[in-house]
Amino acid sequence: MAAMATSTTIAGFSKSPLSLPARSSKPSLTSGFVRPQVAIKNPLSQKLASGGKFTCFERNWLRTDLNVIGFGLIGWLAPSSIPVINGNSLTGLFFQSIGDELAHWPSGPALTSPFWLWLITWHLGLFLCLTFGQIGFKGRTEEYF
Repeated sequence: MAAMATSTTIAGFSKSPLSLPARSSKPSLTSGFVRPQVAIKNPLSQKLASGGKFTCFERNWLRTDLNVIGFGLIGWLAPSSIPVINGNSLTGLFFQSIGDELAHWPSGPALTSPFWLWLITWHLGLFLCLTFGQIGFKGRTEEYF
């Protein structure tokens, strides 16, 4: 019977079977209904390969390329210079309205001036052309399509 009272270790446990875990000052209550408290990891404070900073975008996120600006400008100037508006082109009307407004220089253009229509229309077309040019050019060079 004395041999049965000796302690035996279970395979996989390195501590003796009689050692008790260290008690903390806080009472530890466990339940199957309550999840154990886990330290929340903040993804913004993780050390990453980018110098210890977490960034949402690449450092060169804009990836500027002068080809896009050049081809986009030419790609907008060519169609906007076709005379389809009563024999005038959009570019011609825009530049003509600039000249008309500079004729009475210190005062600005009136709200009813056609300058505002040509300004908004010409620049909206230019920015759309540049945006789609950036998407197309970078998509092709980075093999998205």
